[in-house]
Amino acid sequence: MKSHRQELWFEVPTRRAFINITSEVEQAVADSGVSEGLVLVNAMHITASVFINDDEPGLHQDYEEWLEGLAPHAPVDRYRHNQNAAREDNSDAHLKRQVMGRETVVAITGGRLDLGPWEQIFYGEFDGRRRKRVLVKVIGE
Repeated sequence: MKSHRQELWFEVPTRRAFINITSEVEQAVADSGVSEGLVLVNAMHITASVFINDDEPGLHQDYEEWLEGLAPHAPVDRYRHNQNAAREDNSDAHLKRQVMGRETVVAITGGRLDLGPWEQIFYGEFDGRRRKRVLVKVIGE
C-alpha cells in the first residue's frame, strides 16, 4: 500500500471565506501515484472546515447567511469562550466549524477523485487573517 501526505496552506485576508481546493487535492492524488484508494482532506485548525458541495456563488452566500444566523459573530461577549483570559472573538468560528465539519474522505478510482456531478472540495475559513493548513492524506494501491 502507498501513502502520501501533503499540506495545503492558506492565509485568508477576511474573517470568512470558501475556497475551492479540488484542483490541489487532485494534484496531491496525482503526486501520490495511487490509482485505487482514498484521500482524507481535513482542516488542521479548529476554526476552519473542509466540506464537499457545489461551487455556486448563490449557495456560498446562503451558507454565509445561514451560518451567521446559527452562530452570529456579534456581540462577541455573548459567548463564554470569548471571555477567557486571551479575550478571543472567535467563538462563533468554532461553532460554524462544528456545523460544516472537519474533514471529507473521497474515493480514488483510476487515479482520479471519484466525485459526483457538481461535487467540489472546499476549505471553509471562519476566523481568517492568519496562516492555517489543510492535511491531504492519500492511501491505496
